[in-house]
Amino acid sequence: MNLRQINAHNLSTFRHHYVSEISGSLGDLGTFLPIAIALAVNNTVSLSSTLIFSGLFNILTGVFFGIPLPVQPMKAIAAVAIARSFTNGAIAAAGLFVAAFILLFSITGLLTRFANAIPIPIIKGIQVGAGLSLIIASCNSLLGNLSWLSPSWADNRLWALAAFCFLLFTTVYRTVPYALLVFLLGLIFALILSALASDLPSLSLWHPYAVLPIGSDWSMGIVDAGIGQIPLTTLNSIVAVVHLAHDLLPSTTNSSHINVTSIALSVSAMNLLGCWFGAMPVCHGSGGLAAQYRFGARSGASIIFLGVLKLVTGIFFGESLVGLLKRFPTALLGVMVIAAGMELLSVGESLNTTGARDIRKAVDRQTGLMGEDIGPMLSDFERKKRWMVMMVTVGLLVGFKNDAVGFLGGLLCHWAFEIPVVVERGLGWWEGRGRRVRLE
Repeated sequence: MNLRQINAHNLSTFRHHYVSEISGSLGDLGTFLPIAIALAVNNTVSLSSTLIFSGLFNILTGVFFGIPLPVQPMKAIAAVAIARSFTNGAIAAAGLFVAAFILLFSITGLLTRFANAIPIPIIKGIQVGAGLSLIIASCNSLLGNLSWLSPSWADNRLWALAAFCFLLFTTVYRTVPYALLVFLLGLIFALILSALASDLPSLSLWHPYAVLPIGSDWSMGIVDAGIGQIPLTTLNSIVAVVHLAHDLLPSTTNSSHINVTSIALSVSAMNLLGCWFGAMPVCHGSGGLAAQYRFGARSGASIIFLGVLKLVTGIFFGESLVGLLKRFPTALLGVMVIAAGMELLSVGESLNTTGARDIRKAVDRQTGLMGEDIGPMLSDFERKKRWMVMMVTVGLLVGFKNDAVGFLGGLLCHWAFEIPVVVERGLGWWEGRGRRVRLE
């Protein structure tokens, strides 16, 4: 698929389904806004630069990939930066380090070999684990501090319950633009609260500045945050997101332009550019893709729309938006994050059917029975093995809050199930060698 075809698809989809595309474009705000606000309040990043560069990356991603691929925060870096009040130099150093590592990993071909070697149950485990992690994080961080009537009339458990019931309603009636309606309601509430506090946004043109990390910034950013981000970016933001894109949008991703190398290069380019200007380190994530798909996005037009909105807002309002965004109801954001987690959880259902890429390819190669549920064609042992590998990955990922631990646990489980096969092959080789010796 070339750029002309990609953008013809973007334009056609937006013309016929513009409400769904706009609604879907807002699906990942539940992850983006809380982290961006927290970092901006601490002066760790520039909100205006974050909006401008993430908006620019949204536009370019939509143009080049043609799917609702998100631009979201690097969560491991953000978590450490918030907890330890990083300077803008330290967080920039962390983002630049991860970008350089991913770039090297890509151009050497090691990333492609690594991705091809990962068993599908482990990849699905990473996706399901990411979904559970989103739900748990939303319940603990966003919704956990709410009571039935506080912290305000616009942000409490009653609104969270109403938003969740509305989410369940739109699970049945998918054409209802859930994210768009919830975002507009939250924006109205935030504007009212800001007006009452005399803290409405004002015209504030962007004044770009460069961030040049010094020696201590590099050591703190790399050791404390960058190293921990690498497995999360590699597994969830590159490998898992490529597989999820092919699962959710097979008709759009049937060409070779969406692969681990192209996604990795995109992640590297975004941070090698934006981090020098005080923007938040960003990546592509399976959670964001699931959220935008869940709320209606089906093409790159959705994130192009979001990118233009971010770009204009960042250029003309920038830092004056911090107060408004801080007042956006966490009750509504939290339920949007739960919706993204639920969409990611659903990918585990296809583990033992042709929804799994390895099974789909095997069936297509051997029988041509594309699209059929071939669970019965797998032995009970094979189905239980695949399920166990996926659940070990999920359990360890969620339990340790670490993608790398989940990946290693799932890999060890996969190898443990292969021990009888290896032993049987070894015995067969030994018996064959013994027969040859006797004949001689």
